[in-house]
Amino acid sequence: MLEVTDIDVSYGTIKAIMDVSLKMEKGETLGIVGRNGAGKTTLLKTIAGFLKPSKGSIKFNGKDITRLPPYEAARLGIRYIAQDKKVFTRLTVKENLELAAYASNDWDLDRVLNIFPQLRKLLNNKASGLSGGERQMLLIARGLIGKPSLLLMDEPTEGLAAFVITELVNVLEKLKSEELSLIVVEQNLPVASKISDRIYIMKEGRISKEITDRKEIASLTYEKFL
Repeated sequence: MLEVTDIDVSYGTIKAIMDVSLKMEKGETLGIVGRNGAGKTTLLKTIAGFLKPSKGSIKFNGKDITRLPPYEAARLGIRYIAQDKKVFTRLTVKENLELAAYASNDWDLDRVLNIFPQLRKLLNNKASGLSGGERQMLLIARGLIGKPSLLLMDEPTEGLAAFVITELVNVLEKLKSEELSLIVVEQNLPVASKISDRIYIMKEGRISKEITDRKEIASLTYEKFL
């Protein structure tokens, strides 16, 4: 489904990622872990089209998307959910969702509201009044409109209360059961271990290790691998 081959990405003269390669099949969940500055967010932004590699290639469902702009990648079914939890605060929850539906020409909101029933109760509330957890739910709900095939999520549990993280993990496991492919950058190692089929560890702009063994994934610690 996705094949990233030997990409380099730079910010000016500073190389952020070097010789990064990964593959994933439809329905897989990949976890990307590593310390701050390892290149995790850069990798997601490059797959989504916001950054362009100076070397290497990216293929999605057999199509070369290395140079595609973000809106073209989105039309192919790739959605990027940023770490900053920014929503349109002056709009209601419903209006936020309708904007995503307008862009994708998909006006069936019931599916995402069934995934996030809390949002149904908040549809007419301004997004400015949402909690951090509710904002994250709204961001994921917006990303799911249009039935994407690949969701790129950057630190989805950052700053959230433990009970909200539990709810979010349940949602991610439900999405996995629907064969939606996920790449999740996550600092919370228990969460990454629970949801990931495979884990890539990034260090200093490179992938230093790929973990496929379930026992090894379950016992993942920064001290051991990073």
